[in-house]
Amino acid sequence: MSDTEAPMSKADYVYHRLSREIRNAEIPGGTPLRATAVAERLGVSITPVREAFRRLERDRLISYERHHGATVIDLSDEALLEFYQVRAAVEGLGARLAAAVITRAELDQLWRLHESMVDNERKGRHELLGEQSRRLHLTITDIGGPAFLGAHVRSLHDSYPVPEGASLWLDPDAAKNHLAAHEQLCRALQVGDGHTAERIMVEHIEFSGGYRLGRRGPA
Repeated sequence: MSDTEAPMSKADYVYHRLSREIRNAEIPGGTPLRATAVAERLGVSITPVREAFRRLERDRLISYERHHGATVIDLSDEALLEFYQVRAAVEGLGARLAAAVITRAELDQLWRLHESMVDNERKGRHELLGEQSRRLHLTITDIGGPAFLGAHVRSLHDSYPVPEGASLWLDPDAAKNHLAAHEQLCRALQVGDGHTAERIMVEHIEFSGGYRLGRRGPA
């Protein structure tokens, strides 16, 4: 932490901790959250927990009902399908735009991140891959659409907590397939082929949506 950086408040700490746990499926969709239990687990009073709950509700990560308390959002099949369709359209556009403007330094950054993911997959560190994939996707969209698309995609990613056990990065076969898609995507960006980059990104995200719907099983 720098000398000019303000220390994190207890409410910020609780918010960031719960946000990360929800988005990483450590607290899966449908889980009830009790403020007293969270306060005890995180070693804080009830007040910062309630403030954090309000922020998580604004982020649409939890819902709150009087007399029932807070619950982690669990998207319906229809909402989940829409989420991935919107992501595919917007991130596909971001990839196409990125191919036209990406710099050598930005491309090197993407390759380093991809190589780190390959190394983690090879060593069985699958729990690290989800966040690294998120960074790669956001980096590409930030490059292609720094004015609007990057912020829009970041908001989309932040609005959906991954269901327990549904992260494809925890599945060795799915992880290998997705790493292959990332490599193809980076190669398309490297040669400035926007149409191919867009197609790969769209197919990559649509596969993710199908995988997660499939993991839910029959209704």
